[in-house]
Amino acid sequence: MATPVTPRIDVLKTYKLFIGGAFPRSESGRVYAIKDSKGNHLANPALASRKDLRDAVVAARSAFGGWSGATAYNRGQILYRMAEILEGRSEQLAVEIAALEGVTPRVASQQVQESVDLLVWYAGWSDKISTIAGSTNPVSGPYYNFSTPEPIGVVAVFAAAKPSLLNLVGAIASVITSGNTAVVVASEKFPLSAITFAEVLATSDLPGGVVNILTGSAAELAPWTASHMDIDAIDASGLTPKQLKDAQLAGAANLKRIRVFESAKSPKRILDFMETKTVWHPIGI
Repeated sequence: MATPVTPRIDVLKTYKLFIGGAFPRSESGRVYAIKDSKGNHLANPALASRKDLRDAVVAARSAFGGWSGATAYNRGQILYRMAEILEGRSEQLAVEIAALEGVTPRVASQQVQESVDLLVWYAGWSDKISTIAGSTNPVSGPYYNFSTPEPIGVVAVFAAAKPSLLNLVGAIASVITSGNTAVVVASEKFPLSAITFAEVLATSDLPGGVVNILTGSAAELAPWTASHMDIDAIDASGLTPKQLKDAQLAGAANLKRIRVFESAKSPKRILDFMETKTVWHPIGI
């Protein structure tokens, strides 16, 4: 006689925020529903609040000194390690992308592979960006004069929607390659790749707080991000024209640098969140 099969309940994934290297729920306890491309309920990610944003900024600022002080070679090695782990999660990410974006499994897998390659590409730039943007300046007198690009600080990122993983990876990698830290607001409609990518970050060598990922409403969080005095710049690629205009107005009071990018792969994305510092040094006699 055959043994009856005991029915079981699937263990569904709990989607949380990623702040300071940990995975807390939103302090508000709120979630929101997302549906797949066919209109079926898919998941309930956390709906981040203003308090969650403040916590993420505190974590990013605390991590900035150590991350910006690391060698460019070390940062590049960590980005490469992130690419290795991302490739190991390729199957899961492809399934999530296909379900949420409504693309074929082949297209979803291609997006994951392009994201892995993009991380490797930015890893290669980490110890080269100063070479193309820095200079030794001719001066009249017994001095050396050096100009070098340095990270600007804490950068808020509103990732563009589709392709969700590729845009997210391009935005994060371009910010942290130079030594900045990031507070990321994932695409409200396509957030699953962001949460899985947070798990990639947590299992890499990336120090806690260097990247913090929030899910929720860009319309709710963007105004507070723009007016926050401890956020130095914003990648506003995922904001609507009205949200962008409002952010620019709110950020004007604190001279916040706000940028929008068309391509996920460009050294300009790195340089736009760096500042040129000039050092004078006497010539020894």
